[in-house]
Order: sequence, then structure tokens, then C-alpha cells
Amino acid sequence: MIAIGADHGGFQLKEELKSVFEGEIEFKDFGAYTENPEDDYPEFAFKVAESVANGECEAGVLICRSGIGMSICANKVKGIRSGPISSIKDARHAKEDNHVNVITIGADDTTIEAAEEYICMWLSSEALGGRHERRVQMIEEYEKHHMQEY
Repeated sequence: MIAIGADHGGFQLKEELKSVFEGEIEFKDFGAYTENPEDDYPEFAFKVAESVANGECEAGVLICRSGIGMSICANKVKGIRSGPISSIKDARHAKEDNHVNVITIGADDTTIEAAEEYICMWLSSEALGGRHERRVQMIEEYEKHHMQEY
């Protein structure tokens, strides 16, 4: 199951993605459930990231206007490696090189077609070993000593 969440800026794209992937990907929606300009993106980012960190969901997708704020929040959760995706190349490298388990998408500059391609590429790519694994292990070692568990 893939966790998904968005604030008001990403609400429409989130809803469109759920429709596009219906029957292909099972999403657990952590909100927003309405397009409320008063909502706060950290609320949704933390819920999605925690669901991935605790094993409830296998990966996560977060959507806000730029993808940056959500990524910052997700990376505060121990065990999460998140990054904003704005190209097919980003999506592939996020998984292969960085073993990203939560992607973020900026709704302001991303079409539904592009978002669909990013998610498909990210989910179908494989995390690479070698120097990439060594680097991810360095991140995980740092987390063990400096970050709180959820």
C-alpha cells in the first residue's frame, strides 16, 4: 500500500492520481480531504512519513505546490529519505541512487500525465547497491545516533 497526502495546493492532483491509478495502486489517503487554504502541509507530510517509517505503508507520495515543504517535513521522520521529483530522471535516480521511500511532487508545475510517469518510474525502479548502498548506510548510521524514532 502506498501512502498519499497533500495540502490544499496539491489536493486536486492527489485526487486525480487516485483516480488514474484506481485498480493498479492501493493508496491510503492521509488527507487533505478538502481543498482548504487554511490547512498546514506539515500535518499531512508527517502522517504519510510516519506511516512509511512504521511499516504501515511501503512508500509514500506527498503533493504540495512546490514539493519542497513536504520533503523537508518528511525528512524529519527517522527512516525516511524523501526528495522532490520534477522529471523522469529524478524519479529513477531517487530510487536507484538514494533509495527514496517518500517522493514529493509540486502541483504547480506538474501535469497529471507527468505525475503518473514519475510515480510509475519511481515504483518500478530498483535500489542499487555498491556505492549507493554504502551512502544510504551512512545516512542510516547517522539517523541511529541523531534522530528520534516514531
